[in-house]
Amino acid sequence: MLAFDVEQGYNSMSSPSTYHSDFYAWTKEQTEILSNQQWHKLDVENLIEEIESLGRQQRQELRSRLAILLGHLLKWQYQSEQRSRSWLATIRVQRRDILKLIKENPSLKAHLLETILDAYDNGRDIAMGETNLPEEIFPQQCPYVPDQILNLNFYPDN
Repeated sequence: MLAFDVEQGYNSMSSPSTYHSDFYAWTKEQTEILSNQQWHKLDVENLIEEIESLGRQQRQELRSRLAILLGHLLKWQYQSEQRSRSWLATIRVQRRDILKLIKENPSLKAHLLETILDAYDNGRDIAMGETNLPEEIFPQQCPYVPDQILNLNFYPDN
């Protein structure tokens, strides 16, 4: 269990912590400590790190889903003769999941344009890798605006 020194408070360096040896057990311990409102027993340093990490994960999930969506929109536009139900399904699933992610985390919307710009290079790489079309065919900058990207009925033409 976690150690607490009355004079120094909780110190993860001087007490054995399951954070590094058994993360799952650590999360259960921290949950129990929070539930019992035993604030002095919290592993504050690692809790802060984990909460920050959770926020980064949400933004990374948005960036990853946007990259997949953008890659498929580019394939849809620039290799129209190869369009398939699979591409359509990927576009639809990614859009719905992105919209759900933003609904569950409304503050992500404030970062949407920046995240699209970050995700576009990966989306472009996906399109180039899956189509074997020359790099210069795909625009250097994202050709779609956020409203188009998230519009369930938008499919780009050539």
